Amino acid sequence: MLFALVRRQRIHWQISNGVKWNIIKRNFMLAIETKNLTKEFNGLKAVNNVSFGVEEGEIFGLLGPNGAGKTTTIKMLATLLKPTKGEAKVCGFDVLKQRDEVRNSIGIVFQEPALDNRLTGYENLDFHARLYGLDSETRKKRIKEVLNLVELEDKANVIVRNYSGGMQRRLEIARGLMHYPKVLFLDEPTLGLDPQTRHRIWDYILQLNQKEKITIILTTHYMEEADYLCQKVGIIDFGKIVALDTPQNLKNIFKKPTLEDVFLHFTGRRIRETEANQNEKLKRMGHRFRR
Repeated sequence: MLFALVRRQRIHWQISNGVKWNIIKRNFMLAIETKNLTKEFNGLKAVNNVSFGVEEGEIFGLLGPNGAGKTTTIKMLATLLKPTKGEAKVCGFDVLKQRDEVRNSIGIVFQEPALDNRLTGYENLDFHARLYGLDSETRKKRIKEVLNLVELEDKANVIVRNYSGGMQRRLEIARGLMHYPKVLFLDEPTLGLDPQTRHRIWDYILQLNQKEKITIILTTHYMEEADYLCQKVGIIDFGKIVALDTPQNLKNIFKKPTLEDVFLHFTGRRIRETEANQNEKLKRMGHRFRR
């Protein structure tokens, strides 16, 4: 049954001809599950019958060329866009019927900056926490925790416009963690950052996944980033999932040395100028179709 507890079983007490065999059961709850998820804009299927699951505590990479449907998929899971058809649940909550519950369960760091650069880092975090109803004591405690995680304690009282690009990205991640989300969406979290800052962001992502047990959904165009961070990846192209497995399994199955080679195997080498332009159109249309 869709959205039921996923059970992976090995032998624990099974009686056969009077003999008991040892069976160990392991239960995995899916943090995210979709079935035939579809989004159309004026007849154009930006996401076309997408089905996949993400286990609790997993770092999952959603990969694809420009305009492939990555951001549209995430916006549906985050309740920012209504699906045309299909089903999706996040932390067991239906994205159509239980939108408030979904929103309380997730954190989001999108490509577009969402910080107020007229406020300090501390004030940005405090404002976000107030929106989620955190009391004063909890806010102070959590702000200290997340600033420590992204190593911005000494910059808490600096106006955000004076932050570097990497510092702003780190603060964005901290803001997404303020309300103790169970699932964190990271849309191109290291886009435009220098290699040193990118690797430091990778460290933060792994730390928060391990320390806070957060399920992370990551989109990126950097294949080495997905290979390094993700336990499982899904490659989406023209709105459909065309590959879904661990990075290592995909490399082994298709006998490719890198995840980038696997990606190009499925999506081709042609520059996606048309799809990039279409992606911008979809973004504009999405704003009109929200809610």
